[in-house]
Amino acid sequence: MSDARDVQQVLAQYVRATDRRDATAMSALFMDDGRVEIFQGQLAPIALGALQGAETIGQATAGMMASHPARGWSHHTTHDPIIEVTGDEATLDAQFIVYNTVGFEQPAAGWPQGAVGAQGRVEPIEAGYYQSTLKRVNGRWKIAVHRITLDLPHAFPTA
Repeated sequence: MSDARDVQQVLAQYVRATDRRDATAMSALFMDDGRVEIFQGQLAPIALGALQGAETIGQATAGMMASHPARGWSHHTTHDPIIEVTGDEATLDAQFIVYNTVGFEQPAAGWPQGAVGAQGRVEPIEAGYYQSTLKRVNGRWKIAVHRITLDLPHAFPTA
């Protein structure tokens, strides 16, 4: 695989770890001193917060994000990645959309006659950009800094 494709794979692993709320998988993608910076707004970004350290980032994925609802899941999709690799450093810039997928509860009497296909709804709930700096460590790409710029205002839980 090419370096650019390897970097793109890190992003694919990132969104899957996020959807699964998998702290271990998320932590493994970051350098020990990795950083996540969260902003809102594209033209005049407002800093919303930051996380420092691979373990802290992983724990935030598992503990700060809302749990999936019954019959529900989230799907992070990424689009149009721009990847530049120079030696053992890389940058990644990709658009993202997060979808909330929630299945309808099957009625006690079963699905109505004529019901076919998926029973539920898929709604976009978040969009923005991921901009990352990665470094190759022992032959493996790891995220050094991951900037999330959200298009919509966000409320974050307080301690």
